[in-house]
Order: sequence, then C-alpha cells, then structure tokens
Amino acid sequence: MPRYRCKMPHTIPLIGEKFMNRVLLAFSAALLATMALAQDRIPAAAGAAVYITAPRNGAKIHGPVTVLFGLKGMGVAPAGIKFDNTGHHHLLVDTDVSELKLGAAVPATDKVLHFGKGQTETTLTLAPGKHTLQLLFADYQHLSFDPPLQSEKITITVD
Repeated sequence: MPRYRCKMPHTIPLIGEKFMNRVLLAFSAALLATMALAQDRIPAAAGAAVYITAPRNGAKIHGPVTVLFGLKGMGVAPAGIKFDNTGHHHLLVDTDVSELKLGAAVPATDKVLHFGKGQTETTLTLAPGKHTLQLLFADYQHLSFDPPLQSEKITITVD
C-alpha cells in the first residue's frame, strides 16, 4: 500500500499577516478616538451667562434675521484653541438642548449651527412662520460645559 504524504501545511492561513496588522491598526485608532470623545466636560466659569441680544423674544421680523450673541463672564475663542474660560457659540434653530447628547461633541446640522471661528453674530434666512432660537456655548472641542451654558429660548415670527 502506497504512503501518501500531505504537502499542505498543517495550518492554512485564512487571513494574511498584512491584513491582520491593518485590522489591529484600525481597531487601535478607533479605540483612541473613542477615548478622546469620552473626555470629561468641564464647568463654565462661575457666573458665566450666554444670551441672545437680538432679536428680542416675541419679535416679528420681515426678511433675513440677524442674531446677535451675548456672553458674560467668559471669552470667545475659535474651536480647536484651548484657552481657559473660553469657548464658542452654537445656535439651535427650532430645536431644544434636551435633544442633544451633551456628553458628545455638539453635532453640526441644519438646526444646530456652529460658529467655530469665534463669530458673535449671524444672519439667517428663515421660512415664514414661528421659530425658536437658543444659544449653546461649548469648549474648544465642541463639548458643552457641565452644566450646559445655554441661553433662554426665544420665539420669533418671520413674515
């Protein structure tokens, strides 16, 4: 009876070493990103307040809406610049702070507008009807302060 010799290795490599290294690298990057996002929110300066200077609550406006941002007890700095007691504005249009995940970076959407260059005003074109506006002040990483530093919500009517 002839003897057969198996020429196949005892283990068959299903996944190459290069591929596994890439998977491990991607996993490590994702883990580091998650750790960066899980940073603790910091408190705002004592006595700090954010508010909308214009328009006034209940205002009736024709045409574009100019919104002026107010801040007391802290300074404005561009996003990405870490400087004590500073941050930048986010304007919530027809949405509520309670709808945001405050433990994560403030999202940029059509209803959550970022002013990461340190802007203190904007002009909006809104559809006719009632709208709400509210400011949320956040740190250099777009994380809201703890507790959130937010303005009163105002309601305006656009003709």
